[in-house]
Amino acid sequence: MTGMTKKIEETVKVWLSGNYDEETKAEIRKMEKENPQELIECFYTNLEFGTGGLRGIMGVGTNRMNRYTVGMATQGLANYLKLNFSNNEKISVAIAYDCRNNNTFFANAATDVLTANGIHVYLFDSLRPTPELSFAIRFLGCQGGIVITASHNPKEYNGYKVYWEDGGQIISPHDKNIVAEAQSISSIDDVKFDRNPDLVHMIGEEIDKEYIKNIKSLSLSPEAVSNHKNMPIVYTPIHGTGVNLTPAALKEYGFENIIHVEEQDVVDGNFPTVKSPNPEEPSALAMAIEKAEEENATLVMATDPDADRIGIAVKNNEDEFELLNGNQTAAILTYYVLTRWKELGKITGKEFFVKTVVTTGLLQKIAEDFGVETMNVLTGFKYIADAIRNNEGEKQYIMGGEESYGYLVGDFVRDKDAVSAACMIAEAAAWAAEKGKTVFDLLKEIHLKYGFYKEHLISVIRKGKAGVEEIAGMMSGFRDTPPEQMDKSKVLVINDYLSSISKCMRSGKEVKIDLPSSNVLQFILENGSVITVRPSGTEPKIKFYFSVNIPVENEEDYEKVSAALNRRIHGIVHAMGLV
Repeated sequence: MTGMTKKIEETVKVWLSGNYDEETKAEIRKMEKENPQELIECFYTNLEFGTGGLRGIMGVGTNRMNRYTVGMATQGLANYLKLNFSNNEKISVAIAYDCRNNNTFFANAATDVLTANGIHVYLFDSLRPTPELSFAIRFLGCQGGIVITASHNPKEYNGYKVYWEDGGQIISPHDKNIVAEAQSISSIDDVKFDRNPDLVHMIGEEIDKEYIKNIKSLSLSPEAVSNHKNMPIVYTPIHGTGVNLTPAALKEYGFENIIHVEEQDVVDGNFPTVKSPNPEEPSALAMAIEKAEEENATLVMATDPDADRIGIAVKNNEDEFELLNGNQTAAILTYYVLTRWKELGKITGKEFFVKTVVTTGLLQKIAEDFGVETMNVLTGFKYIADAIRNNEGEKQYIMGGEESYGYLVGDFVRDKDAVSAACMIAEAAAWAAEKGKTVFDLLKEIHLKYGFYKEHLISVIRKGKAGVEEIAGMMSGFRDTPPEQMDKSKVLVINDYLSSISKCMRSGKEVKIDLPSSNVLQFILENGSVITVRPSGTEPKIKFYFSVNIPVENEEDYEKVSAALNRRIHGIVHAMGLV
């Protein structure tokens, strides 16, 4: 059998002879007879913590999401929590879940293991947004948190994100130590599955109210909202957890004309109306845009299944709805929030903004113009949360964002938050309307002031064991023989975040990158273009990020510059052999 190793065979035997349920064993025997290659995929490795935690296809085996892989991870978490908080009289963990298939099954499996280990669990009574889980950890004084979600992955997936006591996703050393604890468990018999019901505390509406109250406190332009409270806003949760809290939060802000896409208000982990529940995909917003055209809406917003990321569409100069990418939305949010902070006299020189290294440099130019420090961190919102934690008491966090449609204004949540972002985006639209402008006008205003930046993303998917090896080979190729130029522009700087070295190709000088090691390569060209290559930490793909920019002198040149940027991106993509 191609790919079957002795290690895989031994692992399969353990599952067939060990204390696993009969349904699991029957599925393994079926694969042995009918689909041995799938058996290899299920057992060739263990699910590992990536940028988003534990995430994978649901099914049997060490490389799948099931009761046992979740149980092992949770036992490891329980062991680690008891080591770290041994002096605490009570250790507690908050647990939430989104709309995914088997959501309550996995949430209850984690609850079983934690309470069997003497740890209190605050379990949400129904599905909730991921950012509310982050909020609940801090509000309830928990030592950790778990949310069952696979974010925007296809319906076959589920996942398990772990949070620390600050409300942020776990980072080093906690992630590695939890994995080490889980890997030290030699047998499934060492996992405690016997729930202690006395340690389970159900939570719900009382947390919702506090969460929305905190979101309302972010408002910067209540008068503009009041004057444009009937602004038509189309919102869709794409069958996910945003269905209740996002419209409720918008109404708390003062927006009264929230138009629903009724078919997508139905909570369903099969996501029946979309090919993918990812707001980065244009097709995911197609029904919402159709509804917006019918209703002559101003703004379209869509949140992903766990309501931590948001995609939007706005009317352009031709009065047609245009999808904005994550960088464009981040630029509008940043510009709006910092403008209002300045107008309200809130900027003192101690404030900071955070973005990831793959996010547009336009955000840094905006922040610098307002006298706000920009911190660049690795990809993953957990690093933005870490920056907030490391600067508490010394500097004031205003907001942060990443190109993959995640934003966070304020710090009472420590993860990207589509619920609060929806409110701030709507408020920015009302503020623009107060000035006789559209959201699209704001974007053009930003480009005219700071330079026209345009970004593009290409994801190359390579599934399974062979795919992992191919992606690793691609990264090695770029490191061993880096390109000297792209689209007639020389490579000026190479940032290798794995070795933490930034090298100037002209002088040969090397500078240390003061960030944790990560498998990311970045090429900066003489013309200011930036190309970043990064394997995904949560999906079987390698991502290529392209950012180009050209100054635009006046509005008449806007379309001409836009076309020139498109040609530049195409030239770089062609030079890298990605067409």
